[in-house]
Amino acid sequence: MACEYKRIESLIGAYLSKNYRDVIEIGIGRNTDVAAACARAGLRVRATDIRPVPPVEGVEGRVDDVFAPDLPWYRGADLVYAVRPGVEMVPSMIDLARAIGCDLIVYHLGNEIYLDGGESIDCGVVLHRYVRA
Repeated sequence: MACEYKRIESLIGAYLSKNYRDVIEIGIGRNTDVAAACARAGLRVRATDIRPVPPVEGVEGRVDDVFAPDLPWYRGADLVYAVRPGVEMVPSMIDLARAIGCDLIVYHLGNEIYLDGGESIDCGVVLHRYVRA
């Protein structure tokens, strides 16, 4: 199963790296693989979580809550994204993406999606774009 997770993260990282330049991962937790891949590809990468963000080379991390985000910190991003977030986080991520004028992409756990799932993107795994700036 660990190999499957790494394959998923590498596909997500490759897609984001080809399509964005300034990304923020919401709810990074301990799975830093996508953020690290984006940083290695030369993107500006920021990451948040409700707990301290593990150090990752090239990634600026901070404690923040998507339900009450510190909006100025997010400005300039062209994408906010999340990998396997709780579905209850998606409405707040949609609000955040709209507030800062960027895309929102989510990779869901299994078949869990929010409402209609937004726009599907097949990059070897299925991503859901809920906001397109």
